[in-house]
Amino acid sequence: MNEQSEILIYQTEDGETKIQTLLKDETVWLSQAQMAELFDKATPTINEHIKNIYEEGELSEESTIRNFRIVQTEGKREVSRDVNFYNLDVIISVGYRVKSRRGTQFRQWATRRLKEYIVKGFVLDDERLERGSDYDYFNELVERVRAIRVSERRFYQKITDIYATSIDYNPDHPMTQEFFATVQNKFHFAIHGHTAAEMIIERSDANHPLMGLTSFKGEKIRQSDITIAKNYLAEDELKSMNRIVDQYLSFAEEQAAQRKPMHMKDWITKLHGFLELNDRSILHNAGTVTKAQAEKKAIAEYKKYLKIQDQKTVSDFDKTVKRKIGKAKKKKD
Repeated sequence: MNEQSEILIYQTEDGETKIQTLLKDETVWLSQAQMAELFDKATPTINEHIKNIYEEGELSEESTIRNFRIVQTEGKREVSRDVNFYNLDVIISVGYRVKSRRGTQFRQWATRRLKEYIVKGFVLDDERLERGSDYDYFNELVERVRAIRVSERRFYQKITDIYATSIDYNPDHPMTQEFFATVQNKFHFAIHGHTAAEMIIERSDANHPLMGLTSFKGEKIRQSDITIAKNYLAEDELKSMNRIVDQYLSFAEEQAAQRKPMHMKDWITKLHGFLELNDRSILHNAGTVTKAQAEKKAIAEYKKYLKIQDQKTVSDFDKTVKRKIGKAKKKKD
C-alpha cells in the first residue's frame, strides 16, 4: 500500500475478528472482502449493497472508491493485486443496509481515530505500538508529559491529562467517566482520609482564622475560594500530595521514554499502585457527603464569617471620622 497511508488494526468488541484497515486522506478504507468479514456477510452480498448504493445515487463512486495495490496470499504464494477500497461513507451505508451492530461499533471506532488523526497528524494503534514499530507517538508523548508536569493546572487535572494520553483513550467510555469523577477524591482520601466534599464540610468554619483556609487567591477570601478542597490543606498535606502526583508524572514520562504503550486501565491500576506504595488508603466509594452538601455548608459558613469580619473591622471612613473628632475635642480643650 501507499507509504503515505497508515494501517490500523480494528478488533470487534467480541474479540472474534481483527481487520487491517487503511487510513488515508482523512478517512478509513476497506475492501469488499474486509467488509464481508466485518459484517459477517458473504462478499457477493456486500457487492450487491454497494452496487445499489451507487445506482440509487446515495453516494458518488468517484469520491468514495480508491484503488490500492496490496499484497495478498493466494495458495502458497504472495501476489500483488490492485483492489478497490471504499471509504467510511460506503462502509457506514453498507452497515445500515445489512442491519449490523458491528457497523455501529466500527463507525464509532473510526470516528474516534479520524478525529485523533486530524488533531495529531497520526493515530495511536495499539497493535503496532506493542510490536515496537518505529513511531512518532512516544517522542511526542515525552514532550506532552513534560508540558503537563510544568503546567499550572490543578493536581487532579494533571492526572487526568496523563490518563488522556492512553493509546485507547475514549472520553465516553464508562471507565473514563468513573476515573474522571473519582480521581480528585482518591488523592484527597489518600492524604487525609476524607473526600474533597467531606474535608470542606469538616474544615470550613466561620470561627476559625481565615475560615479554616490555608490558601486563597487575592488579598481577601472570596466565595469561589471556599468550595475548593485544596485550599483547606495543611502545608504537610499539600507537600505529600504534590510528591505523589510528581511520582506519578515521573512514571508517565519514563514509560514514554521507554516506548511502552499505556492503556486506560493501566493508568488506573498504576495510580492505585502508587498510593499503596506510599502506604496510603484507597478510596473505594463516593464518600459520605455530596459536592452540593459541601458547597451549601461552606457558603453558610462564609456568610457567618463575613458578618464576624464586619464586626471586627473598622472601615477607613470610620477611622478618619473618629480621628477628626478626636482632634476637634483636643482643640476645644
